[in-house]
Amino acid sequence: MSANPPPPPGQSATPAPKDQGPDPGPLTLREALFSPGYLRLLLVSVILGVPIALACFYFVSLQHELQHWVWESLPEAAGYDQPPWWWPLPALLLAGLLLAPVVTRVPGHGGHVPVHGFGGPTLGPKELPGVVFAALAGLPLGVVLGPEAPLMGVGSGLALLSVRAAKREADPKAALVVGTAGSTTAISTILGGPLVAAVMVVEAAGLGGSQLVLLLLPCLLASGVGALVFTGFGQWTGLSTGGLTLPQVPPDTNPDAWDFLWGIPVAVLIAVIVTAGHRLGFLTEAWTKRLTAVRTVACAMAVGICISAYALVTDRSPEEAALSGQTTLSSLAAQPHAWSIGTLAALVLFKGLAWGICLGSLRGGPIFPSLMLGAAIGIACSGLPGLGTAPGLALGMATATAVVTRLPLTSAVLSFLLLGTDAAHQMPLVIVCSVVGFIASQLLEGERKSITKG
Repeated sequence: MSANPPPPPGQSATPAPKDQGPDPGPLTLREALFSPGYLRLLLVSVILGVPIALACFYFVSLQHELQHWVWESLPEAAGYDQPPWWWPLPALLLAGLLLAPVVTRVPGHGGHVPVHGFGGPTLGPKELPGVVFAALAGLPLGVVLGPEAPLMGVGSGLALLSVRAAKREADPKAALVVGTAGSTTAISTILGGPLVAAVMVVEAAGLGGSQLVLLLLPCLLASGVGALVFTGFGQWTGLSTGGLTLPQVPPDTNPDAWDFLWGIPVAVLIAVIVTAGHRLGFLTEAWTKRLTAVRTVACAMAVGICISAYALVTDRSPEEAALSGQTTLSSLAAQPHAWSIGTLAALVLFKGLAWGICLGSLRGGPIFPSLMLGAAIGIACSGLPGLGTAPGLALGMATATAVVTRLPLTSAVLSFLLLGTDAAHQMPLVIVCSVVGFIASQLLEGERKSITKG
């Protein structure tokens, strides 16, 4: 999804040539809504929601099954109760060897470099095979990234594939709106529904008035139909997609003044740590621009070393520091007191380093690991006098996501959905900390740019 989508169809961006008379100006919202071209676009969005959701369902299911095989079934078959400390080393080496030719030779290079978020040109059909292969080759083997960015690439690629080339050339704005609707459908399937995806479109577009309505409606229709198909098909087949959910959260605790007093400095701390990971991602990206294939493998091995180091230091499963962090986040939320401060600190250190390296060299999405890192920091800080466990978890997830996505409203809504019945009580703290984290990250990012220029 582009950070700044173009004006939707029906909104003229350039004046009419002089020989065609005076410029009639942009269409009104009513005229644009009921224009034949826009009605066809809405119909296409509804139709696209079904096949894109089915494709995303099988894509995520396959990725989840491969992950389960690598980190659970295969160690059990080898006689281990859990993956041994050295398990990430061959797994990440294989991931690097598989990804190296994709990022150097395949069209689209396997997708956008995740340190840049979801910005960049919309991925089309030519880039689709590379995106799918990079995700299935890297994510199940332990790459510390999420499936959200590849999913959006799959959605936009399939959507644009459905639009004939002649029509794309005749109306490139319509093609980009269709691509945005496809990526929105895809991201809604993994985030539990169209609400977060719709808010993301609104916030990322930076549009207002009729332009926002015209862009949002196709995305809502496509993602709503897609989410319905995705959920129903999952129940029918019985396949698991490992979506981002928190089956259990800490006991309900109403935030008080102490939670807010501690919450603001903790949000700043989270912003500093997550931004440091982002800076490592930019450094890694710059380093891998030369000798890309060899250095991609080297980065994958460095990630494996970080994950193995976590297992050695804590004597716990390396799986906790590998992958996107969805399973570890659920464990943190369900049993926060089962994790010592030292274990949480090691998790943040080693997984944060691995995440930063992955951001600049491998392929995947940046959001899911940041959610887990923020939750780990928030729960670790909940030992401070007056800061509760539930508020710590809530502010940690919201702040870290706001830092990574630069979308504080989207981050708050995502945290609300994850918290379930506890969301209403945590809402004020979540909103305040997501804004604080966003502002702090902007200040830190400005400092990074000034240092780079100097």
